[in-house]
Amino acid sequence: MAKQPVFGMHTRMHTEDALQRITGSTGLPDVPGGQWVDAQGLTGRSGSIKLTSCSSSPAMEPFGENMEDSAASDNSLRTSVPTKPTGYSTSGLSSVPLFEMNQEEDDDDVLSVQSRGGCSYALAPPAGSDPDAFTYMNFMKSHCCYDAIPTSSKLVIFDTTLQVKKAFFALVANGVRAAPLWDNKFKCFVGMLTITDFINILHRYYKSPLVQIYELEEHKIETWREIYLEYSVNRLISITPDASLFDAIYSLLKNKIHRLPVIDPASGNVLHILTHKRILKFLHIFGSMIPKPRFLQKQICEVGIGTFKEIATVQESASVYDALTVFVERRVSALPVVNEQGKVVALYSRFDVINLAAQKNYNNLNMTMREAIASRACWMEGVLKCYPHETLETIIDRIAKAEVHRLVLVDSEDVVRGIVSLSDLLQALVLTPAGIEALYS
Repeated sequence: MAKQPVFGMHTRMHTEDALQRITGSTGLPDVPGGQWVDAQGLTGRSGSIKLTSCSSSPAMEPFGENMEDSAASDNSLRTSVPTKPTGYSTSGLSSVPLFEMNQEEDDDDVLSVQSRGGCSYALAPPAGSDPDAFTYMNFMKSHCCYDAIPTSSKLVIFDTTLQVKKAFFALVANGVRAAPLWDNKFKCFVGMLTITDFINILHRYYKSPLVQIYELEEHKIETWREIYLEYSVNRLISITPDASLFDAIYSLLKNKIHRLPVIDPASGNVLHILTHKRILKFLHIFGSMIPKPRFLQKQICEVGIGTFKEIATVQESASVYDALTVFVERRVSALPVVNEQGKVVALYSRFDVINLAAQKNYNNLNMTMREAIASRACWMEGVLKCYPHETLETIIDRIAKAEVHRLVLVDSEDVVRGIVSLSDLLQALVLTPAGIEALYS
C-alpha cells in the first residue's frame, strides 16, 4: 500500500506557535517540502531553523514517542520526508506540499514489519549453547533501521549560523532533545546539537547569578562547535536505513551516544533520529512474534544486568551546578536525588536541564536540587523504581510502557542500590551474546 504523505493541522499549529515564540515570526509559510526560516522569520537565509516531518516505515504506526524523545509521532499523520535546500537531489524520496491534508481513512490497525534488505542474517547458535541467549541478537540482526522508523515523525534541523540560545529554545518549544546541524558552507550535515551541549556550555561558563552567560547569549552554533572541537573529537556518527538494528545498537553503545541519525545515502536526507527507546519499543511490540526466552523469568539480581557500583547520585541539598558537574564528569544521563538518609526522592535527568532554558533559570545554577525539582514545568509522578526480586521481563515491560530510559534499583528502604538502563539491557540482550562488550569498552 502506497504511503499518503500529509501533515496534520494540529502539528502545524504547534509549529507556528513555536516559531512565534522562538523567532518572532507570525507563522510558518506554506511551501513545498518544508522551508528554512531564519531568526527574524525571513526565508532562504543563514541562521535558520527547519521544522519538518518525515514519512517512513509503516512498521511503527501503532505508537509514537512522547514529548521527551526525538520524534512526536501520531497515528493519524503521514508526512513528507525532509528535503534539503533547493538544488540538492532528493531522488528516491517523495516531495509533497508540507501541509497537505489527507481525507482518506488510515489503516493503522494493521501491524506489519517491512524490511528493505541489507540487514545481517541471523545465525544459528553454536552447538551446545543455550539458544535462548541468541534470541534478541538474531531478532536485531534480521531487522533494519528502516523497520523501526515511525510513519510520522518530526525533525528540527538547525543551520550552524543560528544563535545557540535560540537553538536551545527551539528544542524546548518542539519537545525534542537533539537536532541535526546543517552547514551551508559544506552543504552537508556536520553534527548534532544535543542537551549535552547545553550542559557543557552552562558548566563551562557559569560564574554566578549576577553574571550573564555571554557565550550562551551571543555565540552561534558554529562558534560553539569550533571551541568544543578543540577539546574533543566530534564527528557526525550516523547510520543508513538498510543497516541492521544490531549495527545501530553497537554504534549507540560503542560511541556512548543517545541519538543516531538515520541518513539516506542516496539523497543525504536525515530520515529519523534513532534512540535506545525506539529500538526497545520496536522489540517490545514485535517481540511477541518470536519465542519468549526463559531467562526473562529470572530475577534482576540473578542476571546482574545494570550498574551496581559507584552509582552517581546527588543530594537534594546540593546545587544544580553540582549536578551539572556530575553529568559532565561521569557522563551519566540521569541522577537519583537522595535525602540525608540516602533514600531516593526524585530523579534529575539531562532533559530537566534543558527546561532551565524554558523557565529562563539557567542564570541561577546556585539553586538547590530541592528547589529545581519543585520548579519543574511539568508534574512528575515520583521516581520509577525496580526491586532486586523483580523479574527481567517485569523490568523491561515497565521501562517500555513508561517510555523512560532507566529505572532506579532500590531496596525495601528505598535506598539506591543500582540503575537499570536501556543501555544495560541492550548490551546484555543483544551484544553480549555476540561476544561484544561495547558498553564497557
